[in-house]
Amino acid sequence: MGWYTRHIFPRAMDWILRRPTFQQERRLALVPAYGEVLEVGFGTGLNLPHYPPTVTSVVALDPTLALQLRVAQRRTAIHMPITCVQGTAEMLPFADACFDCVVTTWTLCSIANVGRALQHIKRVLKPGGRYVFLEHGRSDNPRLARWQDLYNPLHKCLAAGCHVNRSIDTLIVQSGMQILQLECYSVPSMPRLLNRMYRGVAQAA
Repeated sequence: MGWYTRHIFPRAMDWILRRPTFQQERRLALVPAYGEVLEVGFGTGLNLPHYPPTVTSVVALDPTLALQLRVAQRRTAIHMPITCVQGTAEMLPFADACFDCVVTTWTLCSIANVGRALQHIKRVLKPGGRYVFLEHGRSDNPRLARWQDLYNPLHKCLAAGCHVNRSIDTLIVQSGMQILQLECYSVPSMPRLLNRMYRGVAQAA
């Protein structure tokens, strides 16, 4: 990973994703989380204040572990065990069936091999465990989706590999998980090419 990905992009994302609109999205998405949680794509810890009391611990996985001072400040306000692990979603360094819940928020868009990552998420979930997700992706408007396809190569360069045109629900189902809850909607305050949200819960089929 280059200097931009390690230093500039994390600061930009931290500034954008801590806005009130995104905090409200996190609060709603994380309501179903419980037990021992693996958060894939932990970033700078913006989810931490929004985990419900049903969560007993969080293992925070990220490929860069960027801005650790900010992460440390956010951890001090949270009264549950948090363990930070450096690693990639495509090769989760955990045993099978060891987490009650796996969480991703705005993470699947930037994983190179997203299919493999979802297979690993399925693998580390306990029987009956939940995959809780909040992601942006492909529009349900065919015309806008075509514009997303055209814009995607440029956006990947500007946003450290982020894809704007992934069909999140389709990818989850293809991984062998069953979607239990799904809300697809647009956030009016965001650019149209980025504002299609997928929020829900899945488990191993």
